[in-house]
Amino acid sequence: MSAGGFCCFIWDLEGERRNSTIKDVRNALKLADKLDQITYTGLPCAAQEIPINIRPVVMAAELVKATKKFGGIETFKPQDVKYISKIGEIVQGGREAHRRNPILVGYAEARTPLCIDEVMAEVLLEHLERGLPQSIDTMPNAGATAPETAAGALALGIAETLGGLVLGFAIDPDATMTIDVTPGYADMRSMLFGYAGAERIPLLSARIQMISEFYGCPSGTHGGKTNACVPGIQAGVEKAISMLGAVQAGAIGFGTIGHLENAITFSPMQLVIDNEIARYVRRCVRGIEVNDETLALDLIEETGINGNTINSMHTAEHFKDELLLSPFFDVRVWGSADSLDKERFEKLATAKARELLNEESAPVLTGEQEQAIDEVVKEAEMDMR
Repeated sequence: MSAGGFCCFIWDLEGERRNSTIKDVRNALKLADKLDQITYTGLPCAAQEIPINIRPVVMAAELVKATKKFGGIETFKPQDVKYISKIGEIVQGGREAHRRNPILVGYAEARTPLCIDEVMAEVLLEHLERGLPQSIDTMPNAGATAPETAAGALALGIAETLGGLVLGFAIDPDATMTIDVTPGYADMRSMLFGYAGAERIPLLSARIQMISEFYGCPSGTHGGKTNACVPGIQAGVEKAISMLGAVQAGAIGFGTIGHLENAITFSPMQLVIDNEIARYVRRCVRGIEVNDETLALDLIEETGINGNTINSMHTAEHFKDELLLSPFFDVRVWGSADSLDKERFEKLATAKARELLNEESAPVLTGEQEQAIDEVVKEAEMDMR
């Protein structure tokens, strides 16, 4: 599960939506690092006060200083790749080490319909020339830039991403390439590209099955998304179903989480909630182990007719593994404690976010590595100012 997205806005813990800042970036990365269900992360939000020409490099530097849960980084031009790769090489211990185990790898993106523009082509080739894996992502918008039908939108998206694959292999037959399609529907009421919705689940499920099974390229996809502008029932339903649907269709991962408003706004409270939804989903899809211990035939015989197992050692030994004992998802009777509080989930998430942000974090890099990364940022600022 990934927490990235490069969001422009933040819904902060005080409930205000505003431009995200460098402080927000650092807090978001700290939170993503401490949440146990998050596997890797890019930038949950991006500092809007940092000039756009240098923003990807500065954000990459912030990312590697904050966490080892490395993920993708948005690149706006080929020059970004040079400096972001240098940062990755400092972390990994050299260029060859970074080629073998790359981090902070971005991606090019087709401009649907049927266009890989000059900038994205150059970004793709810059990665490949450095021996780094690369993909062409595409987001066909059914009803706006793609056919309204699911089959038509998928066909267009596959054509676009295969176009990038052909370009990459034409340059380097030994390149490490992948394909990716992230289709959606234009909402005919607002004309927004919907990041969630019941109609998008089968669209993404078909995309996973086509790429993973037909093309043999296991992949993740969008999950944990919502069209809602604020946390609440709509966000919870859309995020949970999009996570579960992706995994059940065969996705090896999904992202990015912590978003509101079609992935434009990042919310630290929502990131904590999404972390708990992911824990719930992981428990949903966990298999059932069948052996003598779990069948418990001796216990069934011993308990007999009209007995109970509440005091058995078998129950004591297994209940913590079987039950999802989350403080967010509990079982209560009407009127007990805060069972009638309609905002209980949001309050718990906000408190958890504040608790994690107040915790100390151990340094991720050595002082020498941080200094070297700062020098790369300075070099990029001089080059791209």
